[in-house]
Amino acid sequence: MTQTTHTAIADQVDDSHHPKSFISKYVWSQDHKVIAIQYSITAIGVGLVALVLSGMMRLQLGFPDQFSFIDPSSYLQFVTMHGMIMVIYLLTALLLGGFGNYLIPLMIGARDMVFPYLNMLSYWTYLLSVIVLLASFFVTGGPTGAGWTLYPPQAVLNGTPGAENGIVFMLISLAIFIVAFTMGGLNYVTTILQARAKGMTLMRMPLTIWGIFVATILGLLAFPALLVSAIMMMFDKLVGTSFFMPAILSLGENIDHKGGSPILFQHLFWFFGHPEVYIVALPAFGMVSDVIATHARKNIFGYRMMVWAIVAIGGLSFVVWAHHMYVSGMNPYFGFFFATTTLIIAVPTAIKVYNWLLTLWQGNIHLTIPMLFAIGFIFTFTHGGLTGLMLGNVVVDLPLSDTYFVVAHFHMVMGVSPVMVLFAAIYHWFPKVTGKFLHTGLGKIHFWGTFLGTYAIYLPMHYLGFLGVPRRYFAMGTTDFIPESAQALNASITVSAIIVGVIQLVFIFNLIWSVFKGKKAGDNPWNATTLEWQTTKTPPVHGNWGPSLPVVHRWAYDYSVPGVKDDFIPQNVAPDQVIMIEKVEGAENVEGMESNQKGDNT
Repeated sequence: MTQTTHTAIADQVDDSHHPKSFISKYVWSQDHKVIAIQYSITAIGVGLVALVLSGMMRLQLGFPDQFSFIDPSSYLQFVTMHGMIMVIYLLTALLLGGFGNYLIPLMIGARDMVFPYLNMLSYWTYLLSVIVLLASFFVTGGPTGAGWTLYPPQAVLNGTPGAENGIVFMLISLAIFIVAFTMGGLNYVTTILQARAKGMTLMRMPLTIWGIFVATILGLLAFPALLVSAIMMMFDKLVGTSFFMPAILSLGENIDHKGGSPILFQHLFWFFGHPEVYIVALPAFGMVSDVIATHARKNIFGYRMMVWAIVAIGGLSFVVWAHHMYVSGMNPYFGFFFATTTLIIAVPTAIKVYNWLLTLWQGNIHLTIPMLFAIGFIFTFTHGGLTGLMLGNVVVDLPLSDTYFVVAHFHMVMGVSPVMVLFAAIYHWFPKVTGKFLHTGLGKIHFWGTFLGTYAIYLPMHYLGFLGVPRRYFAMGTTDFIPESAQALNASITVSAIIVGVIQLVFIFNLIWSVFKGKKAGDNPWNATTLEWQTTKTPPVHGNWGPSLPVVHRWAYDYSVPGVKDDFIPQNVAPDQVIMIEKVEGAENVEGMESNQKGDNT
């Protein structure tokens, strides 16, 4: 009787998606690494469009009525497109589509995603969503100017910029994006659960993978709320239904809607919207943890606590959404509930900040460019989080909700902080992707200009909020309660914003120049422990690992282990291969001994 053995998904070799030509290798590629680069280039490209839009908004705010190409309608369109592109099409796509695609198989010891063809489809569907979104700039009336939250009835009524065609293109684009995310998200979750290398238990996974894993689950649960709300609003606009449209007068005429609930849309949007904050934040939390541990040469403090904090944040993110809706009016008991859950979710978030600081404490800190951005993230995220605690309180939020205080808070938490981690991650993993270092001198200019510049933008913006300066206004006009100094401050913010924007061009130049002229990095330039740095070739070839997959023997953070010759032990090094230092009669003899398995019991 013959006995058959089951081959794990991670060990299965499937030649069907190996590239056979230039097109199949670089265009219709099924290699997760190429798809990750495609996602990244597209996301960064559309992100630069959003950066230009923000610059034009700031020109109007800093120097009102000085630019003829910025009128009230175009200003509102810039606000809307900037916000939606940055949150959805840049941050979500780059963190999950870019870094998620590249790092998941490499960090868990797999050859590729378990569904390579589906992975390819997810990118091209994402690209289609971006094309549809940008096409709205060229239709009659231009893109929608309803604000990035797209609140009805304003979003679909005549008089709102882009109400004819722009809002339809926006809603179609969002629906296509969600289809792309669902294809990619199911792939990520299945790969992490089913394709880990031998020995890679869940509690040996790097925190980057934990962050991506939980964020993907959040997206799979939260994006359907945005999908159905987009479809329902499209029906309201095109078919004449009344899901969100009440009986209303528009431009002096009754419109053919009645019985709809605009508040229902707000609930659906923010049921997606607040988990979306953590869909962006959790991968960033994981990546910054790995960067800090590697460049501080110290194991991450409280690994299990960090894992459970990620899981707790993910669960709690679904019960805090209505703190975005205090000004919409709600029963005081509901206000109390959502204020309380907002404070509770700050606890696991604070645990992560403490653990990052304790990881740095007495570490052998190397102030590389990735580490500078990681430390900068701790500052910006802490400051943004503290103002979030303020806004979580109902009586504080009501007077500040429609002011620049919220703009400043949101950008510190959702804009600056994730972008700081993205830069840290790009500088950290660029040598693995290309085999080259990014230029250190240009990197320092990029970091200090970005870090100091963002504080020059958003610290004064908090003060404008306290003065009561309203957000989303094209021009302030003559307002008694706003002093003249506020306009001078706005001009200062605009100058700082333009400088920060120009500095990002230094980063883009550094990226392109380093691909061709950068200093060679080697296989493991940071002396890191995680599996992606242990591949047989750099950059990794298709299939990642050559003839045999790695076997994992320990957790991901064996740095500066006492008694070990090197200050790091890679995850795939067997215990009997670890070189220990043994002191014999005052001399140090180096010999192979078995490492203590601190990581296995962590």
